Amino acid sequence: MKLRRTKAVGAIIPTASMADIAFLLIIFFMVTTSHEVDRTQVDLPRSSERTEAEKGAAVVVLVKDEDSGELSYKFSDGVAMTSVVGGPEDIYLEASRLIYRDATQQFILKAEGSVHFEKIDELLDQLRRGGVQNVLLLTQQRIVASGGAP
Repeated sequence: MKLRRTKAVGAIIPTASMADIAFLLIIFFMVTTSHEVDRTQVDLPRSSERTEAEKGAAVVVLVKDEDSGELSYKFSDGVAMTSVVGGPEDIYLEASRLIYRDATQQFILKAEGSVHFEKIDELLDQLRRGGVQNVLLLTQQRIVASGGAP
């Protein structure tokens, strides 16, 4: 009896569910991606202290232009991206508006390390005048050697 030779069956990859998998991955990455309200590059002062900020804290940014030396102010309510504002008086208005809605609103002050402290103090005075009671100064963490002295 002669056996018939069978034909080789090619490999078949089912692609019907590929679109579903792609959409599930897109939704997963959209949900798990965190978004920053401020991406301004600033040379922060160093500190050995570390305190975590609350999620949704308002952000005040003070940036010094390298070429002209002029200061620019940015503000975010903690939800929207930062936008440029006119100066400390505008920061006062924005802060008082947020404090009116939530008296415990936390603010993060992000300033260049080269900015004179009198400008930071002026900004802190405007925040205090607006009713802000919870301000964190953003710094870069200094690594302390295990020997003790930084």
